[in-house]
Amino acid sequence: QVQLVESGGGLVQPGGSLRLSCAASGISINRMGWYRRAPGKERELVALITSGGTTNYADSVKGRFTISRDNAKNTVYLQMNSLKPEDTAVYYCNAERWALPFGDYWGQGTQVTVSS
Repeated sequence: QVQLVESGGGLVQPGGSLRLSCAASGISINRMGWYRRAPGKERELVALITSGGTTNYADSVKGRFTISRDNAKNTVYLQMNSLKPEDTAVYYCNAERWALPFGDYWGQGTQVTVSS
């Protein structure tokens, strides 16, 4: 059974920084990433990273957020800089396994609030 354990959310002022972490246990993972859901909005992609290091970012976070991972620890990080109030959302970690046994896994979510 795969478990994703997230940490690092919180309250930060506009312009500040936060770092989210998500550790996957139980099986090796191909692609990991972060999604977010703001109040009243649909869940949206924030950033993805494969085990080979290929990354993909939402246009709204390019240049401000950086995704990285430690394959040995099956852990993904999201460094968020220059945070804006519109970044306020619940951030969810996602992990995909592309080999048997296939899987698409989600964390419980961590709240990020950007406010003065």
